[in-house]
Amino acid sequence: MNAIAAVAPRRRWRSWLWKLPLLFVAVTVLQVLLLRFVDPPFTAFMAARQLEAWGTGDFGFRIAYDWRDLDEISRSVPLAVIASEDQNFANHNGFDFKAIEKARAHNERAEERARRRNKPVQRLRGASTITQQTAKNLFLWRGRGVTRYARKGLEVWYTVLIETLWPKRRIIEVYVNTVELGNGVYGAQAAARTYYRKDAKGLAPAEAARMAAVLPNPRRYSIARPGPYVQRRSNAIQRQMRYMGGPAFLQNID
Repeated sequence: MNAIAAVAPRRRWRSWLWKLPLLFVAVTVLQVLLLRFVDPPFTAFMAARQLEAWGTGDFGFRIAYDWRDLDEISRSVPLAVIASEDQNFANHNGFDFKAIEKARAHNERAEERARRRNKPVQRLRGASTITQQTAKNLFLWRGRGVTRYARKGLEVWYTVLIETLWPKRRIIEVYVNTVELGNGVYGAQAAARTYYRKDAKGLAPAEAARMAAVLPNPRRYSIARPGPYVQRRSNAIQRQMRYMGGPAFLQNID
């Protein structure tokens, strides 16, 4: 009788075990579907940054975040981040495999040059799309070591969900509102008020390009005090914005 009683809990556990993947799918689909219509009050990255500040004893630290619908943001902002981060945004399905291959080849050459000079690699090229970055910002963590690989797997899953359930316009709207543009400064409106003392609606192309130029390292590079690298990158982004056709390019995602 005791043996039979011991088997019953194990059977119940096994019956739940196969349901866990289904529960995960249901919860994540609901998450992404909800945020198609509801503007996120915060993101995983914002929460992590706030906890990081508290963990160091900085209890006065506050996240700067102020949502604005895409129509309330200068069209130069989405154009600048697309020119900077993901020029195939309008055409890919969440992953830009050509960009991934180019980045891999570039990084191999950079690492080889660094080895020959016996110096560390200065700057590696990434190939994350805006959709991937949105997935990471909203739901995930930075991660190192083993946790980094777990995060990458979840990033792929959330990227697929976002591309399936959201239109491109919603993806870029969420991205420009939640991307970090300075230490604790998230989104175009908060950055516009912090660095330019104006609303995001009034940002000029050069100002939007400078904001995009600090990505993906907004704590290393400064919008307020742009060094030579940010200035060069900002100029290059402005050229790309013109080459892409200016704000008319955004009709591809409207």
